[in-house]
Amino acid sequence: MLEHIELFFKSIFIDNMVFAVFLGMCSYLAVSKKVATAVGLGAAVIFVLAVTVPLNWLLDQYLLRDGALAWLGPEYADYNLSFLSFIMFIATIATMVQLVEIVVEKFSPSLYNSLGIFLPLIAVNCAILGGSLFMQARDIPSLGLALNYGISSGIGWFLAILAIAAIREKIRYSNVPPPLRGLGITFIITGLMGIGFQSFGGMLTGDNDPPETTEQTTAEKIEEEKIIKEEIDDKKAVSYNDVINE
Repeated sequence: MLEHIELFFKSIFIDNMVFAVFLGMCSYLAVSKKVATAVGLGAAVIFVLAVTVPLNWLLDQYLLRDGALAWLGPEYADYNLSFLSFIMFIATIATMVQLVEIVVEKFSPSLYNSLGIFLPLIAVNCAILGGSLFMQARDIPSLGLALNYGISSGIGWFLAILAIAAIREKIRYSNVPPPLRGLGITFIITGLMGIGFQSFGGMLTGDNDPPETTEQTTAEKIEEEKIIKEEIDDKKAVSYNDVINE
């Protein structure tokens, strides 16, 4: 349970797709002028990540990685289809995005029209593909953690675009200096928000070792320092004797 909680908060705040690795910036900047539009796109991104990351985890575990086909028989254990990762991941993402596009167009035509071209472009949103690639690179061990990572990464992206959309609606009526209007002030605010999100890193730091382990580690360090000091003294004594003999 602790592993799930740590992954959840770390993916939202510390490893945020926008503020930590700068993924999904195109949609983040283009669709963040209104809160309603940002909420719709953010919800779609959460859904796509929540579905595609676990599906791609299954593909990676049972089809793509080295030895993943061992379940078909011993003769397939040496096959490595990892070179197909990008193609398979993008195919999965495109399928889910198409499903989202159909559902949004059916039940919310106004949101569909406001999102415009950016809804089908979720398929090529680097944050969506990045979620699956990070899942693969970090070697997430279970399907539950993969689902957790997909949802939390989507929530992190959703919070980022929602926050910037709310701020941009407010600063529209503010006295912003002319050279900073538009993307200039948006990038500055994004940087400040990134600093704020990174400050949550302190939540996941601390000494989790039991007291016995800490005391043992301290004793080992003292012993190592004594050994090093003795070696240095021996070297000094040898060098001194060599000088005297000469």
